[in-house]
Amino acid sequence: MSLAGKVAIITGASKGIGRATAERLAADGASVVINYLSDSKAADELVAQIGADRALAVQADASKIPDLEKLVDAAVAKFGHIDLVMPNAGIMGMHTLSSATESAFDAHMALNVKGPLFLVQKAAPHIRPGGRVVFVSTGLNTATGVSPAYLLYVASKGAVDQMVRALAKELAPRGITVNAVAPGPTGTELFYKGKSEEVLEMLRRQSPFGRFGEPDEVADVVAFLAGEGSRWVSGQVLRVNGANMV
Repeated sequence: MSLAGKVAIITGASKGIGRATAERLAADGASVVINYLSDSKAADELVAQIGADRALAVQADASKIPDLEKLVDAAVAKFGHIDLVMPNAGIMGMHTLSSATESAFDAHMALNVKGPLFLVQKAAPHIRPGGRVVFVSTGLNTATGVSPAYLLYVASKGAVDQMVRALAKELAPRGITVNAVAPGPTGTELFYKGKSEEVLEMLRRQSPFGRFGEPDEVADVVAFLAGEGSRWVSGQVLRVNGANMV
């Protein structure tokens, strides 16, 4: 389905699911605003790959409101409007109740909850009717998937799930849908970080498919949510997990 003429903002888009989504939406015809925190080389390479006429790289800390305002302003200055917002940047630390700290809690809530909320707030006046908001939740929020080792992470993503439901109702009168994708274990840099090969093999065996998901498989679902075919889908958290943790 063509996304020609559409404009998408994706935070954390220089790598992983964000990058795969930027590539997929651009392949479908959309222009893409590629937010990154520090990896300017990867972001610039992605702009060159897509083409400077349909891609823009913007450095911004997706947990800070002034930076989010800068990101939205840059998108509107170049493309004139916004059609899709995907707050993808996130943190996934391992913390149990006993190991949780105030600073770790604040970091998770700032990037996983505050940033997405205020990005949508700042972008909303510029989103055209028929626009889309796609949050990123997690497969770890299922009843069988919640792990004590990811206490702060799942708490923050639980907040995202509730924002989806509330904002879907608030933005519906403007014709804007709000959903989330909830990936299961997906082969990204963030997922692999800090895991031994033994742990990774154990996690692979938990999947009925015997493998991890790929970033482009999540991007395909975002592309569906971005298109006209999803116009009656809103307030939903779509689990993209290959039947893992169900």
